[in-house]
This record gives sequence, structure tokens and C-alpha cells, in this order.
Amino acid sequence: MLCEIILSVIVSIDIFLAAAAYECSKIRIPLASAIIINASGAFFLWLSLYFSSIIGEFIPGKIYKLLGFLILLTIGITTVFKSLIRNLVRRLEKRGELFLHTKESGIVIKLYLDDTAADVDNSKTLSPKEAAALAAAASLDSLSIGLGMGGNEINPATTAIYAIISGFLAIILGGLTGRKIASINRDFSWVGGAALILFGIFEFMQ
Repeated sequence: MLCEIILSVIVSIDIFLAAAAYECSKIRIPLASAIIINASGAFFLWLSLYFSSIIGEFIPGKIYKLLGFLILLTIGITTVFKSLIRNLVRRLEKRGELFLHTKESGIVIKLYLDDTAADVDNSKTLSPKEAAALAAAASLDSLSIGLGMGGNEINPATTAIYAIISGFLAIILGGLTGRKIASINRDFSWVGGAALILFGIFEFMQ
């Protein structure tokens, strides 16, 4: 049960940081949008964990566990790298050394650089349609993380339930701490990547 809780908390870190960023920008997340974000992430986490257990029956346990560790390590390193890119972009923009023209760019690129880009119409309210775009980006991580847990005895349904609970808590806590993070003006998504790397090492060593 401990692994299920830890995994659900890790996948909710990005939701927490996104909620904090929305609070900083005075963007409201209605209940319907929060449900879409959490339900989508939890579903894909359950789906990937379920299929990883099936795939694990056809691949030797040690090999699949190694593959899973490499997947988690890759996701973690990518997340840390993304955070470094965001911080670099913010620093260059502040110095006036970089001008970004993202109006015509894709929503994926926008979300990569700024979580609040999901509010496309600038209504200061995250509509269900806009929440679906944010959920799609978050679900890719949940899907990859779930597949990376192959060879580990983790209950998919239990993890999904914990993910929904931790997701709602992440939105609430993220909103409460948004203003404090805004004063620091730095990207902290690397925390989720570092936690994922440590969790992958912990599971691999067991």
C-alpha cells in the first residue's frame, strides 16, 4: 500500500505545481475541470499499470524491472531538464535577451513552457475543454510512469483511487501556496522528476 500512495503522490506533484501557477495568475479551476484533470490522469495510470502487469507475464521479471527502471529514469531526467529550460527561458526574458512569440505555436509547446497556457481564451477560468488539454499532457506522464512500473507488485485500482484523492488535494494545496511560489518566480517541476528518479531507484533495488 505504501508504494501505491507514494506513486500517486509523485504523479500529483505536477498537478500541484500547475494549480499553484494558476493561482499566481488568478486563474480559477472549477470543480468540473478539476474532475477532468484528476479522472484522466488516474484512468491512464490505472490503464498503464494494468497492462504493465499483463506484459510482465511475457517478459522475465528482472528484465522488465530493468526496463521499468530505465523508463522512470528517463521520465525523471526529462522532467528535470524541462524545469531547467523553463527557468532559463524566464531568466532570459527577464534580462530582455529573449522574445517568445507563442501566439501561433501549438498548445503542447505553450504548456511545455508555461502551465497557464491552457487558458487559451484568457478568461481567467479553466474551462472543461481547456482542462482536457492540460489533462492530456499530464496523462502522458501517468501512462509512461504506469508502464515503467512493470515487474512491481502494485495494485492498479488502489493506485488510481489514491491518485484521484491526491490529485484533488494537490489542486487545493497548490492554490493555497500559489502566491508564495509566485514571489520566488522559479519553476519547481524538477521536484517531481527528482522524486520519480528516487522512487525508480528504490523500486529497482527491492
